[in-house]
Amino acid sequence: MGKKLGIVIVGVNGAVSSTVIAGVALMVKGIVPRVGMITEAGNPAPGDKLTDHLSFRALEDVVVGGWDLQFSDAYAAALHHKVLPQSELDQVKTELQAVKPWPAVFSGEYAANVKGENVVKVKNFREELAKIEKDITDFKKAHDCETVVMVNLASTERYQELVDSHKSLAAFEKAIDDNHASISPAMRYFYVANKLGVPYCNFAPSLTNIPALEEQANELRNPYCGMDGKTGQTLLKTALAAMFRVRNLKVVGWYSVNFLGNNDGLILDNPASNKTKVMSKAAVLDSIVGYRVENHQVHIHYYKPRGDAKEAWDNIDIGGFCGVPMQMKINFLCQDSILAAPLVLDMARLMEVAKAKGEKGIQRQMSLYFKSPYATSGEQPQHDPFIQETMLLDWAKKIGKA
Repeated sequence: MGKKLGIVIVGVNGAVSSTVIAGVALMVKGIVPRVGMITEAGNPAPGDKLTDHLSFRALEDVVVGGWDLQFSDAYAAALHHKVLPQSELDQVKTELQAVKPWPAVFSGEYAANVKGENVVKVKNFREELAKIEKDITDFKKAHDCETVVMVNLASTERYQELVDSHKSLAAFEKAIDDNHASISPAMRYFYVANKLGVPYCNFAPSLTNIPALEEQANELRNPYCGMDGKTGQTLLKTALAAMFRVRNLKVVGWYSVNFLGNNDGLILDNPASNKTKVMSKAAVLDSIVGYRVENHQVHIHYYKPRGDAKEAWDNIDIGGFCGVPMQMKINFLCQDSILAAPLVLDMARLMEVAKAKGEKGIQRQMSLYFKSPYATSGEQPQHDPFIQETMLLDWAKKIGKA
């Protein structure tokens, strides 16, 4: 492949994004192993692999830019988040300092606990959109990118219902002209991505898969996927739920608690943003087991000492043969950004291929990466990770032959 793959990230100085940037630089220099990505050749697992059927952009040809409210560059951000040790970050300090955030489109109404001064200063939504468009166009030209993919890693926006301005592209356009509050920052970024033909990945639980933007993506033949990256507790939950279904073990109750102390946790300390995240995490279980689990609870708590080292507790009550009760208790001590960062690279590489192959609209084969995979109105998304893996491999085999 010639030229570069550009990844433009909303929230480029967040914990996940700064880990992506540092990780790519460290892997390219051979300082750390290339582990965790299914788009990277060399996976020793048996069976079919994506790399058997598709070729992906080399990490040496990946460049990252994006928008953020905080920090002067990705090195300052990575030091703050403390995901990777400073001894490693210092070996790629020059590469990280070269990634400086562009002023971000932001609304405190949608993310109350977010703070920062690097905000786009314009008069209206149309001028904001023009600024986003210019940022992407300038980045693509400066880095000689063949393809640019947008990834939303911004803080979780508050919960909102679908309203009239979301239901058609014409209504959405009018709401933009009116600077209507229902058009969230996340929607504005997605709108520009579609306009420019930039594939879009929503790794946050913020509402963007609305009929208006689905209409725009299909009309302009732009592929997109989302939402809410499936990295830790929900990944574990979907795998175990599939096991219980296969063995016909009745899930009587499931109590989940998350403790996290990073910026994501601080944002989720706000009730409106917390509701968005909890609804995304809670939706998967019933779909996999095939019935409503009445005693299913999901709780998220901000606990600063944990930092990016998220802790997830699960208590599962199940009924076995003759209705005999059993329990499973799990304590998952995970690194939030370490789980998420390789998924960002996988998604960008896969969406570049999807764009090159002429795919448009919702990319259902990408469901493996999300808690709440996008689906069109009236369609039920697939949540079982093993079926999702098959969906992705089948897609890869099909387009690999095209």
